[in-house]
Amino acid sequence: MNVKVIRMSSGEDVVASVLEDKEDVLVIENPIVAFNQGNGQLGFAPYAPLLNKDQKELELNKKWIVYVAGVNDDLVESYEEMFSPISKPSKKLIL
Repeated sequence: MNVKVIRMSSGEDVVASVLEDKEDVLVIENPIVAFNQGNGQLGFAPYAPLLNKDQKELELNKKWIVYVAGVNDDLVESYEEMFSPISKPSKKLIL
C-alpha cells in the first residue's frame, strides 16, 4: 500500500492509499479523515461516509489538495491493519 496523508484546502487531513497520480486528479482508495478527540488523541472516520460501499476508488481534484506527504510508520501499520484482507499476528513475544 502507498499510504499518504493528503491535506485538503478545507483543512481536512485525509489518510488514504494512493493508487494513481494523474494530471488533474489523485486516485485513492479507503480514505479516512483524522480528527482531534481531545487530550492529544487522534481519531479517524470515513472521509466520504455516504459513498456506495462497493465503490473502492475515489478521485480527488488536485486543485483542492494543499499537499501530499508520507505518514509515520505507526499510522501506516494501523491503516494497513484496518484495510488489509490478511490478518497479521501481533508483534508481541510469547514468553
